[in-house]
Amino acid sequence: MVRKVSRATKLCVLLAAMITLPGMADRLSHFDQRVVAAHNRERLALGVPALEWDPHLAAGAQEWADYLAASGKFEHSPDSPNRPREGENLWGGTKGAFVPESMVHLWVTEKVHFVGGVFPRNSRSGRVMDVSHYTQLIWRETTHVGCAIGEGAQEEILVCRYRRPGNIIGQRPL
Repeated sequence: MVRKVSRATKLCVLLAAMITLPGMADRLSHFDQRVVAAHNRERLALGVPALEWDPHLAAGAQEWADYLAASGKFEHSPDSPNRPREGENLWGGTKGAFVPESMVHLWVTEKVHFVGGVFPRNSRSGRVMDVSHYTQLIWRETTHVGCAIGEGAQEEILVCRYRRPGNIIGQRPL
């Protein structure tokens, strides 16, 4: 059986290989552009408008990522009554071992459990936590993203913040 590989897949593999080759760009260089591109590849494939980078969201994400890395905790930030709600995705992994594209890709892999419909009934398993990172990433009403990495002793924490937040009960992601 011959398997046809899409041009986009080939480009993603090539980019990942270039990033990890010795002498090539730092694994986190152009972080903001790369993390937005990783989000937008999936959104555009679904016909959802592209996200734009928001430095204000990134600054808030950096504060929370640094807190998580320093405290050793792994939990979502509390909502503040004094600021607009934001969506949030978290990722944690071995320090220095991952590129931004693979961090975001972990959330994209949740699509195997995704079914269309009204949130939170979007998971084949019936468990919203199996798709909630993915639904936030593809949420049609979300327009902006800002992300940051915090470094702990042995792990990195990626925090992405989203405006408008997704995962709104009773609404459709797409």
